[in-house]
Amino acid sequence: MKLNTLKPAPGAKRPRLRVGRGASAGQGKTCGRGVKGQRARKGGYHKVGFEGGQMPLQRRLPKVGFRSALKATRAEVRLSELNKVEGDVVDLAALKKAGVVSVFAEKAKVVLSGELKKAVTLKGIAATKGAAEAIEKAGGRIEAA
Repeated sequence: MKLNTLKPAPGAKRPRLRVGRGASAGQGKTCGRGVKGQRARKGGYHKVGFEGGQMPLQRRLPKVGFRSALKATRAEVRLSELNKVEGDVVDLAALKKAGVVSVFAEKAKVVLSGELKKAVTLKGIAATKGAAEAIEKAGGRIEAA
């Protein structure tokens, strides 16, 4: 296969519909726009979701859920992900360098999920009760920032 021989699949490219070219062309006279009204006119502005002054659907329905503003700055780290971090000391910078947490993370917390295969020292990172026990069991320790 060569790049100069590539072609779209049969039927993928349809010819452009030329409107307003007579009744026999299939889209003559009104060109598929119906009869009169704002949408039939050239440049007729029609706001998306506008229902002619009636309360629009997106405003009739209630708001649902909650989106936390803090979510982008907080990160959850599994125990198994600590194995990816090089070195014994695990801090926020080391987690970011290893690609475990987002570069926008300001705080991180280790949760009990997976298995820790090496002894690590957590610096300035929180840990759940179960995760803290697992880290100490693996020979590691937790230091406050």
